[in-house]
Amino acid sequence: MSASGGTKAIVAALAANLAIAAAKFVAFLFSGSSSMLAESVHSLADSGNQGLLLVGGKKAQREATPQHPFGYGRERYIYAFLVSIVLFTVGGMFAIYEGYEKIKEPHAIEHWYWPVGVLVFAILAESFSFRTAIKESNEIRGSLSWRQFIKRAKAPELPVVLLEDLGALIGLVLALAGVGIALLTDDGVWDGIGTLCIGILLIAIAIILAAETKSLLLGEAAGADQVEKIRAAAVDGDTVTGVIHMRTLHLGPEELLVAAKIAVRHDDTATEVANAIDAAEARIRAAVPIARVIYLEPDIYDAAAHRAGKD
Repeated sequence: MSASGGTKAIVAALAANLAIAAAKFVAFLFSGSSSMLAESVHSLADSGNQGLLLVGGKKAQREATPQHPFGYGRERYIYAFLVSIVLFTVGGMFAIYEGYEKIKEPHAIEHWYWPVGVLVFAILAESFSFRTAIKESNEIRGSLSWRQFIKRAKAPELPVVLLEDLGALIGLVLALAGVGIALLTDDGVWDGIGTLCIGILLIAIAIILAAETKSLLLGEAAGADQVEKIRAAAVDGDTVTGVIHMRTLHLGPEELLVAAKIAVRHDDTATEVANAIDAAEARIRAAVPIARVIYLEPDIYDAAAHRAGKD
């Protein structure tokens, strides 16, 4: 994924959510529907989330400093984690509170055409945003399923936007169902039930996002295919005869740290080993371009120690 981190998808989602939030709030003022109020807060929270993702992407581009020698790539993970917290607290908890209040003290929906019209408009706008996110994701998803893509993606922005848009579309359908049943039965309790379902949905998505971004914050290794490419590129069969052990760590979505102990021949000179290490680093960077920080330590391979699991 490029350093833009799906900027087109983020901007499309931001524009859609700002327009939808304004329309939903107007519909709430005219109809008194709690579903519309919950959905307007949901869209406002989503707008703030997209703003956080854009800020995180901008901050992550800062150059490394003596205090932060590996750069600021993980800023994107931090802001994605903040998104899950905002979605949970502002969107989910507010919707649950509003739904509970509406169930406890239901009242009829007025001017039904406002919430219904706005919800239809919102579904169309969210569908456009969701389509943009799907299109950008397909460019880098490859053969992965959507579940695998969300779980394995090292760049957090597209999975976040995808889940937000999916949650928004389902939430809109729930709101439309709640409003529709409330109008048909003339019972405002259904509006509250729809609002409650929206809150539960948002909290579920927030938990998924928090779990995935937490894993990225803790530090994830390179993918299995990248590890194999690095291992193969490190060995030249002449001076470097093998990789004794290796560790990889994502410093950011497009920056990988590689630390490995490589096996060299016992009779090689220091100059030969140094040249072999430089050549191995060049091969690794050619095989996996995001491997930007590489530390290779030469050693003599000890089969007994290797079998014992010693580094």
